[in-house]
Amino acid sequence: MRRSSKELAKMRRAGKVVAEMHEVTRAAARPGVTTRQLDLAAREVLERRRATSNFLGYHGFPAVICTSPNDVIVHGIPGDYRLAEGDILSIDCGAIVEGYHGDAAFTMAIGEVTPLARRLIEVTERSLWAGIEQLRKGNRLHEVGRAVQQVAEGAGFSVVREYVGHAIGTAMHEQPQVPNYWPGSPGPTLKAGMVFAVEPMVNAGGPETKLLDDGWSVVTADGSLSAHFEHTIAVSDDGPEVLTVP
Repeated sequence: MRRSSKELAKMRRAGKVVAEMHEVTRAAARPGVTTRQLDLAAREVLERRRATSNFLGYHGFPAVICTSPNDVIVHGIPGDYRLAEGDILSIDCGAIVEGYHGDAAFTMAIGEVTPLARRLIEVTERSLWAGIEQLRKGNRLHEVGRAVQQVAEGAGFSVVREYVGHAIGTAMHEQPQVPNYWPGSPGPTLKAGMVFAVEPMVNAGGPETKLLDDGWSVVTADGSLSAHFEHTIAVSDDGPEVLTVP
């Protein structure tokens, strides 16, 4: 679906709220802090900006952010987990402004981490920007996944297959999906006004995943580290416009 200029203006505002949630949670995340405390910090941003959460209550999800440490790929539930030196932590945030959604994620180091962890974070973020670069009018959607896959696998890591990016607008998850790998077909042609959430999930080990008993947290099947980056991006006449940056 193509969004009008008025719709995109609302999505930009939602994106700014998400970017502020990122700034606040990144600043608060340090050894000794619980993931529940990070969720509380994100709630304060939503309240201050008079935005609502698209995560809270989504299929019963109990928080406004996802906090996914170490081998947790996505959808970790904030709680009593206390961050420790050497952890890596993925934080996924979303917001709604006047019915329009923003969605973005990042992975950060908690204190000093291993060279492998640091390289995983760097490569995953680089794969996101390689995918974003493909969101140009006239390109085909699945070139995003091809670009992500080339960066991630080229560095010796693996790309998660079961969880993918998505179109976004008046719902957080809209069709079509945005795979983080080449699925074998080029996908739809991109047009100005289309908006997507691109979100590579990259594992240090194999790509296989496992769902924990809480029904939400997805972990690497082999216990390896995982990183996750995401932005909401509009296709414009002038190229990709990232909506979830400050």
